[in-house]
Amino acid sequence: MSTIKLHSFPLSGHSHRVEVFLSLLGLDAEIITVDLANGAHKTEDFLKKNSFGQVPVLEDGDITLSDSNAIITYLATTYDDSRSWLPIDAVAAAQVQRYLSISAGLLAYGPAQARLANVFNAPVDKEKVLASSHSLLAVLDAELAERDWLVGDQPTLADVANYSYIAHAPEGDVSLDEYSNVKAWLHRFENLPRFIPMQATAAGLAAA
Repeated sequence: MSTIKLHSFPLSGHSHRVEVFLSLLGLDAEIITVDLANGAHKTEDFLKKNSFGQVPVLEDGDITLSDSNAIITYLATTYDDSRSWLPIDAVAAAQVQRYLSISAGLLAYGPAQARLANVFNAPVDKEKVLASSHSLLAVLDAELAERDWLVGDQPTLADVANYSYIAHAPEGDVSLDEYSNVKAWLHRFENLPRFIPMQATAAGLAAA
């Protein structure tokens, strides 16, 4: 089996999404930290791996993939023989896809953007993203009142895709205190075998 390489950044929720899934699958991977501060993601060599100049990037033998949701979908399809992380059932697969879309949309432009402002000093409309964040969390909290996982009765890619930025939402001043079902879901995810945490920041420690 070829050595899997993950080009990553420790404070990137998108990178953690892939790294934690690799661990949950029990796959060994070489984690390569990309020096974003010094523009390593914009070099000619890196742009050959991902023309958008973003982490994460996965290399698995001759295969090079970018985009965290695309990568975890590939990993589930290739390495999860049980097909529990990405169900074969059409309805369950569609439900997982719904949450992948949420992670790339409402989550990315809510909690992830709020965190981006605090951790990386990105210019964002903080009031707008905080409102969006709480709207999303309210919906998720209501859905998680009915079940332990986002889709079905066991963890799937839906949970993998949404965990990191929700767990670290307080780093963007998005309090989770009102969302007991979301907090219980985070706790369940963190207790999965081989779970690995994402690196916290000073902003997150201050908000905790």
